[in-house]
Amino acid sequence: MSGSLLSGKEVSQTIREEIKQEVERLKEQNIQPGLAVVLVGEDPASQVYVRNKHKACLELGYYSEVHRLPVDTTQDQLLDLIHTLNEQATIHGILVQLPLPGHIEEKAIIDAIAVHKDVDGFHPVNVGNMVIGDDSLLPCTPAGVIEILKRYNIEIAGKHAVVIGRSNIVGKPVSLLLQRENATVTMCHSRTSNMKELTKQADIIVAAIGKANFIDASFVKPGAVVVDVGINRLDNGKLAGDVDFESVQPISSAITPVPGGVGPMTITMLMHNTLRAAKRIHQIEA
Repeated sequence: MSGSLLSGKEVSQTIREEIKQEVERLKEQNIQPGLAVVLVGEDPASQVYVRNKHKACLELGYYSEVHRLPVDTTQDQLLDLIHTLNEQATIHGILVQLPLPGHIEEKAIIDAIAVHKDVDGFHPVNVGNMVIGDDSLLPCTPAGVIEILKRYNIEIAGKHAVVIGRSNIVGKPVSLLLQRENATVTMCHSRTSNMKELTKQADIIVAAIGKANFIDASFVKPGAVVVDVGINRLDNGKLAGDVDFESVQPISSAITPVPGGVGPMTITMLMHNTLRAAKRIHQIEA
């Protein structure tokens, strides 16, 4: 059988081309989408993410601000910056890079970002709107998973989807978005006692547990679609997903690789959210 590759890299490039055209149209109306990214401290991985976000903004013709703050920045100082960005007309999206230093309360920072500028989709109001199916800015990685499936014309409605992992960033929101697409969803996590039994019933598996190569062929029924959200650095320096690609690809019908699968979609969906936020703020149909 050997599953076909679901290339998030290719889907991402297609969406970015669509965004570029949209940005050109907006510029004719003197509107330029603007994103502010805030980084507190020196976390190496976060620095890479922030650089990539700034680069994507420049490539797509966005206005970009990067605020690099020292690790000893106080919570009040960070809140003051967020309040300023909330009011700033050139900024349509605000992203505070997580994780934050231990002395800053993550929830207080997320709650302070204006709902209509919350391009990470983490604000409780955006999360609540997602739960009830109202229009909202969606979390980037889960939205990217759905976008890959749709762009490859993979049927979601009526299928049994099993999500492995229940994080607020991926597991919970992706299960909600799959339900919105009319899948029947089962969520597995570290306390699930009969995981293999459940995953072997799945037409679609979304793995997001943060354990390298954890899902092997024994978890997967022949013909299933497998989406691997995991990014794990192995001892040899290579990247691996949560799915053991070598054993699972031969029995799947379609599978995302790592790297080049869900990863590239995250920043692209952030760019998509920023564009949507700009159009909403300027009352252009999003």
